[in-house]
Amino acid sequence: MTNVSTNECQPEARIEVVEYDPSWPAKFEIERALLEAALAPWLVGRIEHIGSTAVPNLAAKPVIDIMAPVRTLEESRSAITAATRVGYVYYPYKAQVMHWFCKPSASHRTHHLHLVPFDSPLWHERLKFRDALRQNAVLASEYAALKKRLAEKFATDREAYTEAKEPFIRRVLSEATAVQKDAT
Repeated sequence: MTNVSTNECQPEARIEVVEYDPSWPAKFEIERALLEAALAPWLVGRIEHIGSTAVPNLAAKPVIDIMAPVRTLEESRSAITAATRVGYVYYPYKAQVMHWFCKPSASHRTHHLHLVPFDSPLWHERLKFRDALRQNAVLASEYAALKKRLAEKFATDREAYTEAKEPFIRRVLSEATAVQKDAT
């Protein structure tokens, strides 16, 4: 694919977790409008604000995570070019489950864009995790403390940082699923 930009020469941005910024939801809404216009032919639902910046009062990396629903990865392959036209840089990260981008570059990130098949397990997990943190301040506080510790430990290793959060995320998803089953 010729339109893939990997910027392999650029250094990765350091991992930094900061206190919640009340401007994050507005920044998401601005970007959502831009992406709804640019990605309209491939969207099959509402673009969602995910990740820690989507949870009020949660410390986070100051990067707005955005998840856009597409029918399939194959059918949305040409959306990669459309996203690059509005400033996103494509990376074949977890390419079997999503098309992933950052903006404006790997060394200075303000946004991450995830094109994810609508109704896929990944789509549901991301929303379930976000919603669990929004609904439970104790969980959100626990997650913030974990992220701060991991950001110090893995400041220059994004993969290790992400992998180290996985047991907490799996626990929250498991508990949320158990609560849903009890409610039915």
